[in-house]
Amino acid sequence: MAKHSTRNQKIGWILFVLYLAALLYLMFFSEMEQRGVGAKTEYTYNLTPFVEISRYLFSGNQIGLRGVLLNLYGNILGFMPFGFILGVISSRCREHWYNAVICTYLLSFGIEMIQLVLRAGSCDVDDIILNTLGGTLGYAVFCFVQHIRKVNYFKRHPE
Repeated sequence: MAKHSTRNQKIGWILFVLYLAALLYLMFFSEMEQRGVGAKTEYTYNLTPFVEISRYLFSGNQIGLRGVLLNLYGNILGFMPFGFILGVISSRCREHWYNAVICTYLLSFGIEMIQLVLRAGSCDVDDIILNTLGGTLGYAVFCFVQHIRKVNYFKRHPE
């Protein structure tokens, strides 16, 4: 943690650690959706982009609403806090938006590779796409909140 961090950054770091712990649990130890280390006996993966996304969008009736919501929106919403918190704790991410996108991509890619090796779920390139989209949206929400904060500050302190 930086030596000159603000109160919000300190809170952000605490939230970041809690978020990563929850993500680690859900991805590797939860038994939800055949997850958990060694939950599958063989390797399952998809390396073709948009195959699973298309399947969930166009075959949602067969899959069911719960499956569609968990896979599509769960991956996006699950990584939105990551993008938001990166904006709070990282000055590099605040200066250049693409740093948040790269960090989100790298975390998602790492999770998918670990899932593949440990057979804890399935490795899916579409999950990487959705997770990266989620982190990017979370960072966009952070930028929007910062903009609102600046506007409110200048309304209260006109110069």
